[in-house]
Amino acid sequence: MIESLLASVWCLFQTHNLSARHSSASTAANQNTPSYSYVIVGAGSAGCVLANRLSEDAHESVLLLEAGPKDMLLGSVRLSWKIHMPAALTYNLCDDKYNWHYHTLPQAHMDERVMYWPRGRVWGGSSSLNAMVYIRGHAEDYDRWQREGAQGWDYQHCLPYFRKAQSHELGEDRYRGGSGPLRVSRGKTNHPLHQAFIEAGQQAGYPFTQDMNGLQQEGLGWMDMTVHKGKRWSTASAYLRPVLSRPNLTAEVRCLTTRVLFEGKRAVGVEYTQNGQKKKVFADKEVILSGGAINSPQLLMLSGVGNANDLKPFGIPVVQHLPGVGSNLQDHLELYVQQQCSQPITLYKAQKPHHMIKIGLEWLSMFTGYGATAHLESGGFIRGRPGVTHPDIQFHFLPSQVIDHGRVPSKMEAYQVHVGPMRSTSVGWMKLKSANPLDHPIIQPNYLSTEVDVSEFRQCVKLSREIFAQQAFQPYRGPELQPGPGVQTDAEIDAFVRRKADSAYHPSCTCKMGAPSDPAAVVDPDARVLGLEGIRVVDASIMPSVVSGNLNAPTIMMAEKAADVIRGRPALVDPGVPVYRPATLETQR
Repeated sequence: MIESLLASVWCLFQTHNLSARHSSASTAANQNTPSYSYVIVGAGSAGCVLANRLSEDAHESVLLLEAGPKDMLLGSVRLSWKIHMPAALTYNLCDDKYNWHYHTLPQAHMDERVMYWPRGRVWGGSSSLNAMVYIRGHAEDYDRWQREGAQGWDYQHCLPYFRKAQSHELGEDRYRGGSGPLRVSRGKTNHPLHQAFIEAGQQAGYPFTQDMNGLQQEGLGWMDMTVHKGKRWSTASAYLRPVLSRPNLTAEVRCLTTRVLFEGKRAVGVEYTQNGQKKKVFADKEVILSGGAINSPQLLMLSGVGNANDLKPFGIPVVQHLPGVGSNLQDHLELYVQQQCSQPITLYKAQKPHHMIKIGLEWLSMFTGYGATAHLESGGFIRGRPGVTHPDIQFHFLPSQVIDHGRVPSKMEAYQVHVGPMRSTSVGWMKLKSANPLDHPIIQPNYLSTEVDVSEFRQCVKLSREIFAQQAFQPYRGPELQPGPGVQTDAEIDAFVRRKADSAYHPSCTCKMGAPSDPAAVVDPDARVLGLEGIRVVDASIMPSVVSGNLNAPTIMMAEKAADVIRGRPALVDPGVPVYRPATLETQR
């Protein structure tokens, strides 16, 4: 009898204790601290999408926290021309006003160079800094994700969300969207050097592709761009600013989130600093991290989620031992093959001060002219060698010369192709430098650490040179500037790659999505952090492996798809979508 009574009392105590733990957040919220249904950390390419979609449900409240400022000064696109003028993109790549300004460790296989990694810190995130190239990757990338444990993320489940996001100026079809928030335009320049690049590709034996985001990625053609009516169309323009009037959406700026708050294994809110003040906010349903491939794993580690052996030396209490946090880091490297132009038709003169003033005034008055494009309007994808099933080399062509990320002015009339492998085998990591959220993490991409990657880059240089040697460039071809005539042997090319290759700004995969049985996985296929409750990660960090192309479009797609998961909506699917396959794999082209 006494034992039974004691057992009953114990059960009541446990129930009360559990209830108290789960209600402590809301109790504190009622007293002093605001609470929302969802707290989203990071108003970047994914965070803006989530803020829009989750606040469509009027009964849910959403708080969006951004470490940087708004993307418009006094609500004016013109006053914020460094963000919104497409041709001005290098300005924000070169300073830290809207940019996290990260750097890597010295790279052992690249002559000990420290690599520069700009990442967006502003509404729109890196979609407010990038080159506005809209590339989805190849269908096989997403089918590979499914094989890697991201169940439900194959191409037939991802394509509908690419379409949902997009409003393409050429209209809707099986591959393109026609009514989404993200405005996408097609390169349409008549510049003779862009025309020459596409023609030279065909002369070298590569196909022309009508739509590298459609049926056939393989080939050279006109690029899609997130430019609308002459202005950058970031996720802030597409998803966030149009819905700021919703009463259930709050967007705060200059908020550095310092840690996720946990009650046991459940995330209940976040702590952040704003205007020098430390603040807390609670999430009734979920905390969603959308800080990107550097900030999201950094915040998890600062909050006690990561490799316990790495956290303990900093005195960070371990909430969940997840060794995959910060590992599996993948990126794209690229380099520039540059040719002097024998005719004065490049962008060299346009970069002279008096011409820049004229270009700027035209853009400010009409959003037209040379300022209304990033000039990366042609490009393409090829297979680097026989046996490769889908393109593993990407080109962006530019009728200008870029030196040191655009931080050094071009010196002559020249054109260049940006080229790099799409699926490098070198994998890196990132770790905390300290327990101070203001300290940038240690970034180790391990570039060119495999012989496969060295060989692929060597091939990139050779195939780029071959395209530039075609008849279409004959009227414009001057001396080769880079690598230069003195670089011919494999050893000389390899040395050039070590000296000149640089990040394409595509860090990803540091919070890998996978099956719970995968020791490297951080989130499950619903983007929930493994072993925890009430917290997800939705951004490029959860890619299982890097896609074959630029990352902005895939990140937006992932956020669209994750929003449906979070809202409990059935997944969109489009089975049986045709995808181009080469007639033979026995030849490289």
